[in-house]
Amino acid sequence: MFHVKHDFDVVVVGGGHAGTEAAAAAARRGARVALLTQRPERVGAMSCNPSIGGLGKGHLVREVDAFDGLMARASDAAAIHHRMLNRSKGLAVQGPRIQADRGRYLAAVQELLRAYPNLVVMAGEAAELVIERSRVGGVVTTTGQVIHARAVVLATGTFLGGRLFRGSERHEGGRVDEAPANRLGEQLRGEGLPIARLKTGTPPRLDGRTIDWARLEPQPSDADAWTMSPMTAARALPQVACAITRTTVETHDIIRGGLDDSPLFGGAIEGQGPRYCPSIEDKVHRFGDRDGHQIFLEPEALDDATVYPNGISTSLATDVQEAMVRSISGLERARITTPGYAVEYDHVDPRALDHHLHLSAIPGVFCAGQINGTTGYEEAAAQGLVAGLNAAAHACDLAAVKLDRADSYIGVMIDDLVLQGVSEPYRMLTARAEFRLSLRADNAETRLSPLAIAIECVTPARRAHITARDEQRARVRAGLADGAPADIVREIEEDQRYAPYLARQADEIERMRRDEGIALPPLSTLNDVPGLSNEMIERLTTAAPRTLAEASRVRGVTPAALSTLWLHARKLQKQHA
Repeated sequence: MFHVKHDFDVVVVGGGHAGTEAAAAAARRGARVALLTQRPERVGAMSCNPSIGGLGKGHLVREVDAFDGLMARASDAAAIHHRMLNRSKGLAVQGPRIQADRGRYLAAVQELLRAYPNLVVMAGEAAELVIERSRVGGVVTTTGQVIHARAVVLATGTFLGGRLFRGSERHEGGRVDEAPANRLGEQLRGEGLPIARLKTGTPPRLDGRTIDWARLEPQPSDADAWTMSPMTAARALPQVACAITRTTVETHDIIRGGLDDSPLFGGAIEGQGPRYCPSIEDKVHRFGDRDGHQIFLEPEALDDATVYPNGISTSLATDVQEAMVRSISGLERARITTPGYAVEYDHVDPRALDHHLHLSAIPGVFCAGQINGTTGYEEAAAQGLVAGLNAAAHACDLAAVKLDRADSYIGVMIDDLVLQGVSEPYRMLTARAEFRLSLRADNAETRLSPLAIAIECVTPARRAHITARDEQRARVRAGLADGAPADIVREIEEDQRYAPYLARQADEIERMRRDEGIALPPLSTLNDVPGLSNEMIERLTTAAPRTLAEASRVRGVTPAALSTLWLHARKLQKQHA
């Protein structure tokens, strides 16, 4: 076979949200980067829902943006609907979320990548890693291209051993009409890496022209003109409304009638799906007493009638999906343009990684995104950022970057992954962060930009922007708020409002660490502990820890849950004193 050789510092495998952020981050640190993808025209594609952000997820987007990442600015270039979730609650738990025009989002990501002269997008599929003297030396493509590099970032999404399921249909692929990365997956298994299977899914797409919008509850875009990135001066596109409907008793009967042909219930799918974003058949099976489940109808573009029905992800047979959709109010005449499906794929146990997302078994290899057992664009982008920064550090002899759970949601996520592993696709939630009072979405720039500047991963334009914003904050703190941007004024006001609570929180955490031996309340009373989620109750009941220290070692129990347990146990102690 004819071999063509290329030399780079970093090769990124995969052009999704993790891969694009990894490539851009490595390039910002000065590395010569190759982004290898099967379809360059699809780089930056939104493969599932057409939205960015949300609770916890919006925090991640803002944090990636603080390091001069791509996602927030691409979101602003493509946003056709804005909604601040949890608006009635404090800023710490509010989550910015946008609906994006798919085509415009993809175009914005590609335009941002073209601004890096040291980043090349290459067409091809990675067949195997080049491993020399137990270290990575690059990748070989299926056509024989050898791409030499000192570091490789694997951002393969759902393509590693990917299989698609819809009723009795079975196809190989990472997305519909796109081939899986089987040879690379076989090599990783051959290296003895801890690999397991996970599952995710997508709903059927609908023709919006066949939806009876007049019968549905509209959800307009927020009127106040906030943006995802402070670099964005104003909204770029017209805003559209979403709509809300619900499944019905008839819907649930149709779903139950189709379960015999369901790959999820027939055993064809081995991998565990995401707890917080289950398929509609799983919802009906688990919550059979409910008379309906909410569905958000989300337009996918300004010049395309396709609608994404968020809430009915499914792998049921096509004819069952059609009957299901037409049993829903407003969708009686709706036409499915693409049926939903499930995808099962390989992932590496993230406990094989360190906090730099470095795979210790193969020095020079970094992993980001769904290969690490996560779900969601935002989680993928945040991991891509960290993997890219550290791949460049490895290849170019720079300082490695580790984010702490006390300073960022990114740090929370990575700490959770590498210490606790996953039993299902990991999704970021504000409840996972014990320091969430200080980790607000609105102060991500203040928290993280100093580190971004220190590791030299920002462009001159971003550095000038940060300097100007810091000067404006200083003026507001000095009582000179005239002319300052409204978001900065609100940030400083919120800092002052939260100050006593933050001091109390820091004291509670310190005392909790001293009280690790404190006895936990009886397992039978965990349902009475305020703020403890059903997931945490399930994990604790299964493991049956007796002390706070034992609970801290239960896989999947979050520091936030430990803090809640500690406070409840202290309260019980005082009552019995």
